[in-house]
Amino acid sequence: MTHRTEAGESGFTLIELMISLGLFALIAVAGLALVDGILRVNGRTEARLDRLAALQRTMFVLTSDLDQVASGSIEGRGDRLSFVRSAPGTGGLATQIRYATAGGTLLRAAPAPQVLLPGVVTARWRFWDGAWVDRWPAEDSDEGRKRWPRAIALDVQTAGPGGAPVTLRRVVTLPARAQEAPPQ
Repeated sequence: MTHRTEAGESGFTLIELMISLGLFALIAVAGLALVDGILRVNGRTEARLDRLAALQRTMFVLTSDLDQVASGSIEGRGDRLSFVRSAPGTGGLATQIRYATAGGTLLRAAPAPQVLLPGVVTARWRFWDGAWVDRWPAEDSDEGRKRWPRAIALDVQTAGPGGAPVTLRRVVTLPARAQEAPPQ
């Protein structure tokens, strides 16, 4: 910085001002790049957290429904499931529940359709009764319709981070089936 001793002539030269403005511009560009990077990371993190919340909500609803399966038959095949759910906590009537996939979305109908999980590539229901089978009842008879599997599994394939497919599996053991009282 140059100082002049003559009266009224003190300050910065034009070159000093240009260098100062250039340095401030570099600092501002670096700051903007840093803020932009933080905002992009924040956006990706929020999207992943939203997806995780949707997956957790789906698995909670599924588990809750299957934990409250009521008397009646359970019917399903690879892409759909149907059963009756009781409502003991609310004192309500038993409700028919149906799960299916349509247009890349896992839907729950009870009785109105409810979107549970968008972005589903495939969903497959399987049933355990000593071995995994892709449809229930395993045998097409009255006795087969009265039986329940011991567990039901849902395998959901969805796009994970970066678009790579991710498969999630939820296995729910069913409560012991209450025997229906004989008619009197």
